[in-house]
Amino acid sequence: MPRPVLILDFDGTVALGDGPLLAYARAVAAHAAPADDLVTAVAAQLAEPSGDAIDGYDVVRRVAVAAGIGDDALAAAYTASRAQLGTAEAPVTVAVGLAEFLRITDAERLLVTNAPATRLDEALASLGLAGLFDRIVTDAAKPAGLEALLDSLDEDVPVLAVGDVWRNDLAPAHARGHATALVGGYPDPAAHP
Repeated sequence: MPRPVLILDFDGTVALGDGPLLAYARAVAAHAAPADDLVTAVAAQLAEPSGDAIDGYDVVRRVAVAAGIGDDALAAAYTASRAQLGTAEAPVTVAVGLAEFLRITDAERLLVTNAPATRLDEALASLGLAGLFDRIVTDAAKPAGLEALLDSLDEDVPVLAVGDVWRNDLAPAHARGHATALVGGYPDPAAHP
């Protein structure tokens, strides 16, 4: 039997907590008046996720768009917030036992994220996960990027995909009959993990 492949998403799956989301909200708020109101609105929606938000980053985007903030400002704010990933300004945590699980799992362990590589290595180190992934794919452009990654695997390789956004992290694997695990607080009615 071929060695299994474990595909994990980063934000909201491996890296937990609202730290990066609030850093993004604060960076977006620099373009809003009053700035504190935007951050407060984001924090309130993160505490009580609605069924139509894809994830926490979508919450920030929706609040920002409602405040009249455009795409260029959102992109700049996201880039600025990623420079804080894993710091006191954008802290992250990890599920208890994940590091040990990755150490002992006999599978090719892939971290596949739509996020850029900015501070990813530092964040993984702060979480105790440095060196525990066989391959890291950043700027993955999921779901299409996940489709391409799956295409590169032998057909008979067992795959488990774990993520918090059904359509990006899991749907392509599920459509091919692979195992999936949906985590996080943003349910998707289309999800069939």
